[in-house]
Amino acid sequence: MGLRHRASSLLLLSLALGLAVALVSVSAQQKFGINYGQIANDLPDPTRVAGLLQSMNVNKVKLYDADPRVLTAFANTGVEFIIAVGNENLQTMAASPAAARQWVATHVQPYIPATRVTCVTVGNEVFSSNDNVMMSSLLPAMKAVYAALGDLGLGSQVTVSSAHSVNVLATSFPPSSGAFREDLAEYIQPILDFHGQTGSPFLINAYPFFAYKANPGSVSLPYVLFEPNPGVRDPNTNLSYDNMLYAQIDAVYAAMKAMGHTDVGVRISETGWPSKGDEDETGATVQNAAAYNGNLMQRIAMNQGTPLKPNVPIDVYVFALFNEDMKPGPTSERNYGLFYPNGSPVYAINAGSGSGSGSGGSLNPYYTSMFSSSSKLAITFPTGVVVLLAALFL
Repeated sequence: MGLRHRASSLLLLSLALGLAVALVSVSAQQKFGINYGQIANDLPDPTRVAGLLQSMNVNKVKLYDADPRVLTAFANTGVEFIIAVGNENLQTMAASPAAARQWVATHVQPYIPATRVTCVTVGNEVFSSNDNVMMSSLLPAMKAVYAALGDLGLGSQVTVSSAHSVNVLATSFPPSSGAFREDLAEYIQPILDFHGQTGSPFLINAYPFFAYKANPGSVSLPYVLFEPNPGVRDPNTNLSYDNMLYAQIDAVYAAMKAMGHTDVGVRISETGWPSKGDEDETGATVQNAAAYNGNLMQRIAMNQGTPLKPNVPIDVYVFALFNEDMKPGPTSERNYGLFYPNGSPVYAINAGSGSGSGSGGSLNPYYTSMFSSSSKLAITFPTGVVVLLAALFL
């Protein structure tokens, strides 16, 4: 492709994305975040992903690393980032403050303020492993990263946390009886102390899908999909729950309270529903994925809180932006994405109006098709405006 042709293509792409962002900006900013995983060999360039998320009005992204290509691509977009220190680095950072400082100097400092890095997660689901060394290294590594951020003048801008599986709970129902596993108490108690001292949130990865898949005969599908159902009542608080995710969140609050902490917030760092699965993965369908994510996003748009914390809007990062074809495990692991790698939606969902009232129309950003096989950029907006511009991709 000649330089003139390439330049023309890039100009068309820039104009298309600019117009998309300008037109969709009449809708409220989306209040949910998105997990941007990259365990795939066919994902679009981060610059195109930046345009896609801007067209959707999504401004919170969580990474599983600190990919410099992504952080550079999102410079000056206003998108807020959670970046990550991998599990493989925990032992080194726990033992060497210099290593933590070098990581921050390399992966955080150069990108601020152009890219809004607001949180570093140190490790992911560390307590799901049987690695005692890794578990013992988690909090020292968190403290080392926190100290490094402070030393480099970034402590007031960037918090430090770690994402945990909801399976750190020994008991989750009724929510008021939520309790952490006894074998993890020695690790979680000081981590909660750290969060209380630094004002950072406790992050939980929660998937009601797994509960339904394990017991489809006893777990109500409407209950896990946020659809109309009789709900369940907590006998200790008399609070009624119409969905499993809210019950899980409040169980975490109860577990933290049992450890003496009512000063730490809970953020859902991952939740989602697969659109496809193996034969034994009951419930992994397009219809259920669209229902789960769509209903959840509508509740987020309404600033809804849980029964225990009705005035604290739920803070959720949906998993995931793209299907990732290289993830190991069952078929479902490769099919959590809202989008295919070519930018077309896996399904269309109603993300809510973002008005707080649930009225006045709805925003359907998932009608966006960014990279079609015909090399065209087609975006359908909730107002019915359709933009169709040629965009010849490199």
